[in-house]
Amino acid sequence: MFDQLIHRSTPGGPRRRSVRKRPVGLGAFAAAALLVSAAVPGGGSAPTAPIVVDKASFQSSPVAYDISIQQDVPITLADGTVLRADVYTPAVVGTAEAAPGPFPVVLNQTPYGKGVKQAELEYFVRRGYIAVVVDVRGTGSSAGTWSPFAPIEAQDGAALVNWASALPFADGNVGLYGDSYTGINQISTAAAVGPNSHLKAIFPVVAGNDLYRDLATMGGLPNAEFMPFWLLFTGLGNLTNPINSALNAASPQDILDALSVELQHIGGVATANLPILNGLMSGGAEAYDGSFWQQRRPADQLASVVANGVPAFMVGGWYDLFQRGALMNYAGLQNAWAGRTVGAPMAAGQPVTDRYQLLMGPWYHDPRQDSSFDLSALQLRWYDHWLKGMDTGITGTSNPLHVKELGSSRWLDTQNYPFTGASPTRLYLAKGPSGTATASANDGLLTTTVPTTDTSDFITWTSSNSTCTRSTATWFGGFIPNPSCDDTNTARESGPNSLVYTTPPMTDSTVIAGPIGATIFASANTNDTQIVVTVTDVAPDGSSVPLSEGALAGTHRAIDATRSWYAPDGSFLMPYHPSTPASTSPVPTSQVNRFDLEVFPVFASIAPGHRIRVVVTTADTPHLAPTIPQGSDLLAGIYQVKEGPDSASSVTIPLAPTSAFGTACTSVCP
Repeated sequence: MFDQLIHRSTPGGPRRRSVRKRPVGLGAFAAAALLVSAAVPGGGSAPTAPIVVDKASFQSSPVAYDISIQQDVPITLADGTVLRADVYTPAVVGTAEAAPGPFPVVLNQTPYGKGVKQAELEYFVRRGYIAVVVDVRGTGSSAGTWSPFAPIEAQDGAALVNWASALPFADGNVGLYGDSYTGINQISTAAAVGPNSHLKAIFPVVAGNDLYRDLATMGGLPNAEFMPFWLLFTGLGNLTNPINSALNAASPQDILDALSVELQHIGGVATANLPILNGLMSGGAEAYDGSFWQQRRPADQLASVVANGVPAFMVGGWYDLFQRGALMNYAGLQNAWAGRTVGAPMAAGQPVTDRYQLLMGPWYHDPRQDSSFDLSALQLRWYDHWLKGMDTGITGTSNPLHVKELGSSRWLDTQNYPFTGASPTRLYLAKGPSGTATASANDGLLTTTVPTTDTSDFITWTSSNSTCTRSTATWFGGFIPNPSCDDTNTARESGPNSLVYTTPPMTDSTVIAGPIGATIFASANTNDTQIVVTVTDVAPDGSSVPLSEGALAGTHRAIDATRSWYAPDGSFLMPYHPSTPASTSPVPTSQVNRFDLEVFPVFASIAPGHRIRVVVTTADTPHLAPTIPQGSDLLAGIYQVKEGPDSASSVTIPLAPTSAFGTACTSVCP
């Protein structure tokens, strides 16, 4: 379908080198527990015993080859843009001679410089794959100008699949490889290839679903921690990579080519990186969910991935930037396969397929940081099955959603998101004291009954609060770990810009499973508000471990009811805010307003004696910072958070007994 977009460039001309390496329950809270037990057959019974699986019995490709590398292979697209690729080919052990093959191809498309993935890709080459890593247009040594996740990259990706399938020694089958950005462009490429293509499988790791909501903002508040760093980092790389190529050039013509690419990359930084950053932080077009982000929404491509027949195994992390996106991608693909609306919550009992699987673990943005998890081996099993037709034991499951339960040692298999078996339970903010948060401004309660008296708790807006909590590590990708702060939220639970609400202790082990909706009724003296809600697990010793959070700028409070997810009682599980310029409006002062927040999903065990806590704050430093217009409207803000029958602030949390998820994860979990 995309043959007309590309002129094939076979290896020849580019530098080639050979690499030889050695083969290698709850007291007064009992009402919620009763709701949970009633919702799940056999609620309260012991968890199912783990199933022991001999993973060594699965077939997978052995180490059998050395590696030959061709660097800077030119690929000329139909519009004349020349991309550059490094091609890793299996070689006969002990020689530089290409092995006869034929071999399937694993393709990686990256904006970070194609040399970064060499060690990872060599793993597959030694096991009988040709590996190709390409600098996407406008990055690395490829020509053109770059705009992050631009639609043209999907067309380029489809053309690259066809090109890679026809490489010497290739058998015509192609799989896509990569994480984060390179996981997201797997989805866009799979959506663009058309039916019956050479693309046989993808494996997106930590990939987003809705980049405006997953990454750029949270509730209309800019991600001031990751986005400026990432845009400046990629911009710097795009400027320096062609210079490095010029310094290492083998001929005067190579120097001229590198300088030409440098000029194009300068144009990309000037027209993309800097304007995006400026627009996001200054309240420009990029601060809203307008055409820029709508053209870059993986969620809108999932139906095409399924229609094109491309299977996907996804890996996500509970502490990741794309914590929300991984689960939404899973639900979207399963819905598309079942003929349902992609953005809808999965329905209990709907058919699922093992062609679309997700593994969610206790990871930040790089699952490889977990030494107990062999990501490459899992990827190999997926590629071996779909590209080589081997029986690797990675398909055949009726439970394609694999999750690590935070707070326990359990890895579990299930089917649906939202998680079937969890009962959405509405907990109301109420006056205390609970006796568990004496340093807080209010020490309030979370209760299953609506308070009988209308009351208020006062909270002030602040431009910053403590960075000592997991959010700081999450929104920097986990690349700067801070272990002493990752499991505590206590520094944020005192002072005039924080309100705390806590349940009585659990009498039985209880699982929080799924998306959480928070509805805060409040009045303010300013035309904008900044509300952050964090859910924590409070131990008997008073330690408060953060589980998840959500945030909302009051000007973005408008709801799209057709795209929101609801609990059976009509409360929100996942409110959807359009966040367009037309949908935003000032917060009326001196009157009670309703603010509905999406709190990102979690799957966590709350042990007996532990409590669930909801913390309402007005900052999340350094993750969130208001735009310049938002900041001016937030100054000197004082809010009254309302509790009581007329304005019942609440959170809706899906709760389940541990027996609701008793199917042990077997073949794919660490």
